[in-house]
Amino acid sequence: MNISFSPPDITEAEIAEVADALRSGWITTGPRVKELERQLAAYLRVPRCVCLNSQTACAEMALRVLGVGPGDEVVVPAYTYTASASVICHVGATPVMVDCAPYSFEMDYDAMDRAITARTKAVIPVDLGGVPCDYDRIFSVLEEKRSLFNPASAIQEALGRVAVCEDAAHALGSAYYGRMIGSVADFTSFSFHAVKNFTTAEGGCLTWNLPSEVPDDEVYQKVQLLSLHGQSKDALAKTKLGAWEYDVLGPWYKCNMTDIQAALGLVQLKRYEGMLERRRELIALYDSYLKPLGVEPLPHQGEGYASSGHLYICRVPGVSPDERNAIIEAMAERGVATNVHYKPLPLLTAYKDLGFDIADYPRAYARFANEVTLPLHTCLTDEQAHYVASTFADIVGGAR
Repeated sequence: MNISFSPPDITEAEIAEVADALRSGWITTGPRVKELERQLAAYLRVPRCVCLNSQTACAEMALRVLGVGPGDEVVVPAYTYTASASVICHVGATPVMVDCAPYSFEMDYDAMDRAITARTKAVIPVDLGGVPCDYDRIFSVLEEKRSLFNPASAIQEALGRVAVCEDAAHALGSAYYGRMIGSVADFTSFSFHAVKNFTTAEGGCLTWNLPSEVPDDEVYQKVQLLSLHGQSKDALAKTKLGAWEYDVLGPWYKCNMTDIQAALGLVQLKRYEGMLERRRELIALYDSYLKPLGVEPLPHQGEGYASSGHLYICRVPGVSPDERNAIIEAMAERGVATNVHYKPLPLLTAYKDLGFDIADYPRAYARFANEVTLPLHTCLTDEQAHYVASTFADIVGGAR
């Protein structure tokens, strides 16, 4: 067999909707983007959301709306992809990394507690693989640290504590104690990249859950301004007869979503519940093969949470990094593409150059050292899924 790691699940329905968008004559931000925002807000059970060109843009806009900048600190896990931390650097703030908790891919919440200072303005929890973080614990820590907090903007003043800016790149459709991810944190940013469960090729959306004195429409308008050059009218508003006049309120950024992308998303959202159910079936199949061997998969279901099932992350206890790499090569020789999620940030040149050392994050390194991610996507047939799981079981059995 030849099994790809994560191809997009695109049907003729998506292709037809994109073609309709192209024929409509409206291909940049327009009515389809606005409709996708409306439908996503309803799905996530939030009043508003903004669709942009990436999760990274959404996460950066959240920090900018908050007023985070030079002199501020933002706490982020060491075990994540660069986008979780790069946005901190984009706004001129300082990333403060924390290690994994014992026996977990989640950040160490006790270490997060110790990392918070009078300069801390936000924490960025990461829902790895779609599994929600422990938000009760996170909010509890931040409530206890209120006396340290020094607000520097109106929204920070309204919050009265360090903000929770959730990286939910993997977590569209995840739930935490009956609440949809997107309605839990102060700000939540999702990815719709080509490899995600739900795709617009490139793209993402930002949601927020702020005190009542911060109007939702005010946040929406601020993100619109930040993401479209600071222009007081978007292109759709300017098409009204005689409505060409506009102003530029700040020398800001360009990261809007297009109607072509939104066309994909509108169809994907119609199909999404079925896609999530298929992922749950595949996870159960993989678990049935691998758990008896002592392989440790990321737990996608548990008390109080349900994951979107984005990645089948698993650890093979007892193997070295070289042996892990040999397993990946052996899978490739048998036609199965696998991956590693992720190299901890302190292993990457960009963060080494900022002074981070992997020796300070031993648990993150231990998680990475024997991690393998198996293909988990809705284009997999049952036959292919059985082949992936049985092949991995055979190779792991031989490696150990």
